[in-house]
Amino acid sequence: MRWAARGNGKTNGVNNDELPEPKPQISCPCKQNKLSGRCYWLILTPTSYLRCNPATKWIMVASFPLQVHEFCETLKGLEIVDDSIRMAKGVPKVTSLDEIYSNATDGALPEQKSRFRHLIDSFNKANGSKPDFVARSPGRVNIIGEHIDYSLYNVLPTAVLNDVLVAVKVKESSSESTMKVANTNDTKYPTAEFHVPQEGEVHMGEHDWSNYFKAGLRGSIHVLRKERGDNFQPKSMDVMIDGNVPAGGGLSSSAAFVCASALAVMAANGHEVSKQDLLDLCIVSERSVGVYSGGMDQAASIFSERGYLLYCRFFPEFSAEHVPVPAADPEITFLIAQSFVTSDKAVTAARHYNLRVVEVTLAAVTLAKFFDITLDPDSSSLGFSIRNFQEELMKKLGKGDLAEDKQLDIMINLIKEKLTQPSYSRANVARILEIEVSALEKAYFSKFDVEGDTFKLQQRALHVVEEARRVVAFKDTLSSNAGKKLNQDQLSYLGDLMNKTQDSCRDVYECSCPEIDDICAIARKNGAIGSRLTGAGWGGCTVHLVPQNKVEGVTQALKKEYYNKNFPDLSADKMEDAIVISKPGQGSSLITGEALNV
Repeated sequence: MRWAARGNGKTNGVNNDELPEPKPQISCPCKQNKLSGRCYWLILTPTSYLRCNPATKWIMVASFPLQVHEFCETLKGLEIVDDSIRMAKGVPKVTSLDEIYSNATDGALPEQKSRFRHLIDSFNKANGSKPDFVARSPGRVNIIGEHIDYSLYNVLPTAVLNDVLVAVKVKESSSESTMKVANTNDTKYPTAEFHVPQEGEVHMGEHDWSNYFKAGLRGSIHVLRKERGDNFQPKSMDVMIDGNVPAGGGLSSSAAFVCASALAVMAANGHEVSKQDLLDLCIVSERSVGVYSGGMDQAASIFSERGYLLYCRFFPEFSAEHVPVPAADPEITFLIAQSFVTSDKAVTAARHYNLRVVEVTLAAVTLAKFFDITLDPDSSSLGFSIRNFQEELMKKLGKGDLAEDKQLDIMINLIKEKLTQPSYSRANVARILEIEVSALEKAYFSKFDVEGDTFKLQQRALHVVEEARRVVAFKDTLSSNAGKKLNQDQLSYLGDLMNKTQDSCRDVYECSCPEIDDICAIARKNGAIGSRLTGAGWGGCTVHLVPQNKVEGVTQALKKEYYNKNFPDLSADKMEDAIVISKPGQGSSLITGEALNV
C-alpha cells in the first residue's frame, strides 16, 4: 500500500516495504495524533519519515532531527493522503461548484449550478443581500453494513449527489441572538424566527421542520460555550435552506440537514471546525430530534470524497479509510431506487429504530453477564455495544490476535449457543443481569422513547455480527483488487454479500417492508448483481450493484413493475427522483468567494 503525507505543498511517498526499519524512538504526547489500530508510515521528505505504532504508542523516527515539541507541531500540519489523519483537518472551503459536483453524474454540474443560483437569488430577495457563505452536507448511501454502526462495527457508506445547502448572512447580536430560518420552498416550509436564550437550550417545536436546524444550532452552541465560556453569545443569522435529499427516503436527510446546520453555525461564529469535531457534535446534535444513530450517517456526510467508499471504524474510536472501487469487467455502477414508503425516524423511532438500539444493547450486556465480563462504557448510544463485548471476550479467551473475520466467526457461534430463547421479556433480562426490572428500565429505557415489551436478542445480535462479517469480506475484496479489474466471479461475490444483507434485514433484523422486498426482487430479476435496502429501513431506499449494460433494463423494469403499479399518479418530477445512478460523492464543505457569484 502506498502512503503519502502532504506538507509545505510537497508530496512524497514510497511503499512501506521499501523503507528500512527506523531505530531511534521517541514518545509523542501530541493530542492531535488520532491514529488507531495499525501502523502508518508518514513521509516527510525524501529522506525523513516516521512510523506510528498505536499499540505501543511509540513514534519511530529515521533521519529526523527535530525535538519532540517541534515534531508534534510538524505532525499537526500533515495530511495523510489515505485515511485517519485526514480527520483532524478542517472542513474544506471551496470557491467553485466544480470542486463538488463535477463528475458526480452526467449533467449534474449544470443542474446544480442552476439550483445554487436559485438559492442565492432567493436569499438576496428575502434579505436584501447575498449570503456570506453556504454550508453544504450531502446525503449518503450505505453500500453494506446495515444497522451495525450503533453496535460500533465497521461500515462502507459513501456520499451521494443529493445534499442540504444552508445559506447564511451573519449579523451582529445586540441584547440577544436572533435566528431567521427560511426555505426556498416556503409554501411547504414556512419561515421560522426565534431567539437563542442566554441560558438553557433552544426550544424545539412539535415536529417543526426547523427543528433540524435547531438541532445543529444546539450542538454548536454547547461546543462554543464550553470553549469560550458560559456567557458566549452566538451571532445572529439570516438563514435559507435548500435541500434535495428526500425526507424518509433512506439517504439520511436528517444527518445531512443537521451536519450542514452545525457547520453553518460554527462558521458564522468564526470557528474553523475540524471534520472530527464536526462529526462528534453532529452525532449528539441529531439526538435533539429523537434520532440515536451510531455515527455512520454523519461520518459519510462529512468525510466522503469523490470516487471512494468510506470504510468507517467506530471502535475503540472513530477512524475512516477511503477505499477506491476498482474497475470491473463488465463495468458496474450503483443504482439507488426510492420505495416512496416514508419512514420518519423522528416519528417512528420508538417502535423501530430505537427499539433495535435497545435490543442490541441488551444482547451485549446479557452476553457479557454469561461470560462474567464487566464492560467499560463505550461511545455507543446506550454505552455498551456488541463490538465492545467482542473485544473483551477475545482478550479473555486469549484470541485477541486472531484476524477480524475469525473473531466474528467465534461470535456468531456463541450467540447461537447462549441466546437461545425466541424472545426475552424485561423480567427475563433483569433476572439474567441480576438486577430489578426498575433498574433495567432506568439504565436502558429512560434515555429515549421505546415501545416494546419483548426483545429478540439472538436474532438482532446475529444480524449485527453476520453483517459485520459481510462488511469485512466486501472491503477486503475491493482492497485486494486495487489497481486491478474485478472479474465476474468477484462481482458475483460482492452481489451475493448484498443479497444476504437484504435477506437478513427482512428475516432476522425485521427492518424491511414488502415494497422494499419487491424492488429488490424486480432488480435482481432484470440484471442487478446485488440488491438490498439501505438506510434506517421500514421503507426508504434501496441500493443495487448493476452492470452498466443492465442499468436501462433495471430502470425500465422498476418503472413498469413497481412505480407504475403502486404509484400510477406519480408526478414526472417524482419519477425523475425515484431512481438515481450513484457515483461516490464529496463530503461537507463551505462554499465561499467566487462560487457565490453564480
